[in-house]
This record gives sequence, structure tokens and C-alpha cells, in this order.
Amino acid sequence: MIQYPDPIVDRKIRFSLVGCGRISKNHFNAIKSHSDRAELVGICDVDPAALRQAESETGATPYKSFPDLLKKSNADAVILSTPSGLHPDQTIAIAAAGKHVITEKPMATRWHDGLRMVKACDDSNVRLFVVKQNRRNSTLQMLKNAIDKGRFGRIYMVNLNVFWTRPQEYYDSAAWRGTWEFDGGAFMNQASHYVDLLDWLIGPIESMQAYTATLARNIEVEDTGVISVKWRSGALGSMNVTMLTYPKNLEGSITIIGEKGTARIGGVAVNEIQHWEFSESSEDDQRIQEASYETTSVYGFGHPLYYDNVINVLRGEAEPETDGREGLKSLEVLIAAYLSAKDGKRVALPLDY
Repeated sequence: MIQYPDPIVDRKIRFSLVGCGRISKNHFNAIKSHSDRAELVGICDVDPAALRQAESETGATPYKSFPDLLKKSNADAVILSTPSGLHPDQTIAIAAAGKHVITEKPMATRWHDGLRMVKACDDSNVRLFVVKQNRRNSTLQMLKNAIDKGRFGRIYMVNLNVFWTRPQEYYDSAAWRGTWEFDGGAFMNQASHYVDLLDWLIGPIESMQAYTATLARNIEVEDTGVISVKWRSGALGSMNVTMLTYPKNLEGSITIIGEKGTARIGGVAVNEIQHWEFSESSEDDQRIQEASYETTSVYGFGHPLYYDNVINVLRGEAEPETDGREGLKSLEVLIAAYLSAKDGKRVALPLDY
């Protein structure tokens, strides 16, 4: 049985962050929003300019190398917003240092690496959290609630669309972008949070068939792909993803068609309830307008709510909403999609462990 460290209740929980790139600001702001219970004590990046900028923004102690941060920082938990392919070895090192791990999506780019991460944290008796902040967005919380209450009845069909754009200069901005080892393609990187919805909302997947293509960008991985899905419940569905939408991000949506209800959450990043109709009314229906929100960011606004759960877990007041094993569920779907596309075959889940 895993024996986690005693809850932290007599002081603020201390975080350090590794990788001060695009997504790091969401973490900085989320921790700041919980300043009564949490503080950022350390930051690290191999890019001196990025490190200086982060130091100026946060006032946290800067470290020029990951080993230096692990050795000197007094953080209780270390956040990884580094390239995805670096997460496994960094997670194992953090766990060996006796610190909890918070890793951005995807937790890894290979299935066996995800398994190694979970085992390392279990063996060291530390927590592994995988960031899935979109689950906390108000629109998806309403959808999850409707599913859990059985308002759809039997779910027949599900469709997800991620029609965004990433120009060549986006991939050229860093050597790791668009690579198999460190990044993954449109499914694994940009649409990872949408892949997560396939299992989290609808349930265990029986099998899938996928096609991927690199149609326009000069990268190793796919810029476009489709997945056909059959769930164990019998529901059928599909997911369509491209990073080639002209001229800007167009849509991030999910549509669910069921026996007793139909709903569509759309907008650029599942931020608008565009259709909401059920055979039986509920007081939840009055919240449709307030649940929808304006956004200029595909990241959504879930990071502060995500950190609320992390902090509560480390204080001994809650159970983790998305731990390492929960992270493995969406990684398994991603790996299955890539295996299907590579071999041209239907892939059944679960994968062989």
C-alpha cells in the first residue's frame, strides 16, 4: 500500500516549475490565485531569456538546470511544463528526490514511459498529478453532470471536432516541436485534452480505427487525423482533428446524441453550449447561459480550479481528480490511435500491459 507523506496543513504548499514556455504562465497565475495556501518557490529553464522573464514575473528563485533545482529547491511538488518526451525521466528523478509531480499533458509520448512514471511515483510514495484543466471548465462540468445523471439515456453517437491552425513558424519556434520523441502530433499535443473526453465523458472504449496525415507542415508527426470509435456501451463516434484550418482557430466541439437528449458544446474551445435539449427538464438547464464563456485562449480557464484540487489533496482534504492512472487512460487512447494509423488496423483496448 502506498504511504503518502503527511498532509501539509501548517504552512503554504511550495511548488517549483520546470519549463518556462507558453503554458507556464497559466501555472504561475493559478498558483498566485491560491496565494493563501500555495507559493511558487522555484523556476527552471535552459533558456536564459525565458528564465529571466519568469523570474521577473514571479519572484521565484531561478535555477539554470533541472538537477540544480532538484538538489536545492525546498518545493513539495515540482511542475513539469517541459516538452512531453522529457516528462518520464524527469518524473522519475523528481519522485526519487521525494517530491510530488505535476505534469502537463500528455504525460508521456510512449505507453511504457507512462507506466514507468506511475510505478516510480508509487515506489517513492509520492503523488503524480496529470494536468487536465479542461475537465474543470463550466461547460464540460455541465455536460459531465448530465451524463452522470443519465439525462441522455443510452448514448448513441458522439462527435468531436478540433479545427485549429498551427502555422509552420509555430513548429519552427523550437527544435522539439513536431517531433515524435518529444512532442507528438495534432492528436497527442494540440488535441490531447479532447482525446481525454472520449473516456472521461463517454466511458471505456472497446476499439478504434485511425488515419493520420501530414498534409502541409514540414514536421515528423501528423497535422491532421480522424478516429472512428466504438465504446463498450455500444455507442459509436468519431474525432476529427486538423491544425490546418484557414485562417485561424475555428472550432473545438463535442456533440452527444442520446436516447433522451442531444447536446453540443462548441465555440473555439468547448466554451459555448450551442444545443441543449432533453426529454425531461432539470434545474441545471437554467445555467446554460452562465456556463458559456468568452475565450481567446484554447487553454480555457481551468488551471486555478485544477490547482485547487491539487492543493486540497496535499492538505489531506480531497482525493486527486486526475492522478497518474487517470492520465494513463487518455495516453492509452492516444497510443492506440497511433498504432491503428501506423498498421492500418482496428485496435482493441485495453492495450497489452
